[in-house]
Amino acid sequence: MLNLHVTIDANSGFCFGVVYAIQMAEDFLEEQGYLYCLGDIVHNDEEVERLQQRGLRIIDHEQLRELQHESVLIRAHGEPPETYQLALKNNLTLIDASCPVVLKLQNRIKTSYDKREKIFIYGKHGHAEVMGLLGQTNSQAVVFESMDELLQHELPANITLYSQTTKSTDSFYTIKSELESKGYEVNANDTICRQVSNRDKELRKFAAKFDKVLFVSGTKSSNGKVLYQVCKETNPQTYFISKVEQLQPEWFTTGETIGICGATSTPMWLMEEVRDALLTY
Repeated sequence: MLNLHVTIDANSGFCFGVVYAIQMAEDFLEEQGYLYCLGDIVHNDEEVERLQQRGLRIIDHEQLRELQHESVLIRAHGEPPETYQLALKNNLTLIDASCPVVLKLQNRIKTSYDKREKIFIYGKHGHAEVMGLLGQTNSQAVVFESMDELLQHELPANITLYSQTTKSTDSFYTIKSELESKGYEVNANDTICRQVSNRDKELRKFAAKFDKVLFVSGTKSSNGKVLYQVCKETNPQTYFISKVEQLQPEWFTTGETIGICGATSTPMWLMEEVRDALLTY
């Protein structure tokens, strides 16, 4: 026996937006037996599989167009206006689990667009949340992932800046400062979710306490990729896994302290499974 000392980070796991979406899905599945969901309910394959076994049916936008007279869950990332228009046309009942933080951001972007402001969104191309934000502007807003990419565009003197809710606060303000130093007038709307951005500092403290760290996350989670890097910078002995089967006993030596943490899309039950497996070594 390796007698490992294992601790799960109490602040890791689902953010409230994901908790809310999964709770809505589970309540509906208990009543109806099945439910369509537009896109993966959360960027974690293990959790998606668990809910699929309970009757969740994941569909994409193409399949949504063919669907009629059914109930469909809108996940925490939110959706563009066209999705709601299509639902009316196809007589679909939408169970809207859009995160309140995302909805607030959508409304602010729509207001800016109605005022004819030129909108720039710091976010990941093709990300579900970003598609919903772009939809508020009839796809007129400019999405960029880095300062270099932003500077490839012809920029107006006055820039209205927004951010995907899960981006780094530091990066957002660095972009604002760099634009201002180049003489642009920047109306920066900080709409980053603090439950996500605060995780950065909390994780650094957590990762520093242990001999080794296991970061548990789905490979599709952008938040997971960022937070894994945060852990790895703080504690180079950090390993990324998506499921228990990826654990390797040779990573550990007798009596080590191990910290387990994860993304805002990582279920607590999965981190507990990892802990239980480590305790058998």
